[in-house]
Amino acid sequence: MIYFYKYHGLGNDFIIIDNRDINLILEPKNVMTICHRNFGIGGDGILLVEKSAALDIKMVVYNSDGSQAEMCGNAIRCFAKYLYEKGIINKNRIRIETLAGEIVPEIETENEIVTKIRVNMGKPIFNPKAIPCNIEEKMIKNMKIEICSIAYNITAMLMGVPHAVVFRNELIDDDIINEGRQIEESSYFPLKTNVNFVKILSKNEIIIRTWERGAGYTLACGTGACASVAAGIVNNLLDSRVKVHLRGGTLAIEWDGSHNIFMEGSAKEVFSGKFRLEDYSISL
Repeated sequence: MIYFYKYHGLGNDFIIIDNRDINLILEPKNVMTICHRNFGIGGDGILLVEKSAALDIKMVVYNSDGSQAEMCGNAIRCFAKYLYEKGIINKNRIRIETLAGEIVPEIETENEIVTKIRVNMGKPIFNPKAIPCNIEEKMIKNMKIEICSIAYNITAMLMGVPHAVVFRNELIDDDIINEGRQIEESSYFPLKTNVNFVKILSKNEIIIRTWERGAGYTLACGTGACASVAAGIVNNLLDSRVKVHLRGGTLAIEWDGSHNIFMEGSAKEVFSGKFRLEDYSISL
């Protein structure tokens, strides 16, 4: 039997499995079925806890479509809370290995319960080759492109994972779903991209809706919140500290425009259980 815990960060939910000793190997069909909300446990992704040769621990992230992600902002908060409260890591600053590099969450606790997580998310990278994006420019900032006969002004970057940001006066769910999918899968982004639609309330407050690569229309996206604030700052629309409202709750994002971005928010344990991998080996 495989034991798991279910956590969410502002509604972005993950199945966490301690894989340090069981050496679980997941195929895409396993991930898709386990994450299915009718035929499985249900989740936006799966997080594996693995040993790291250089850092405190390693986080492996699977999207609900079976693909592997470099990193996830909401996942890293869930991961840090799980590590501390389950006694796997007994310190308040945790160095975590990811495919996007080292990520360092710092946790605040009350009576040994994690109440807040502040995460050093690294720097946004605007080089199109790093994203990657098939546009021959030094930086994609408020650039006009056309996808499926619709014109967009996008700002794009690598924030651990690829992101495209579009500023809008109104955020309509149907548009986000339809256009988000089209931008994600467009030829501009050979490895696909997360897509953030942003409404600015003030220089210090925004609303975002994210179509997430490999997961669809999610309740929250931590890297998307960071990317949206970074896009607002480089376009001179936002100040250095911004309150970000997502469908599932609110994050605080801070960036000085040149160094690392910091994300601050919560995470919550939902339930735990166990399953047999052979029960999740069918292709849906």
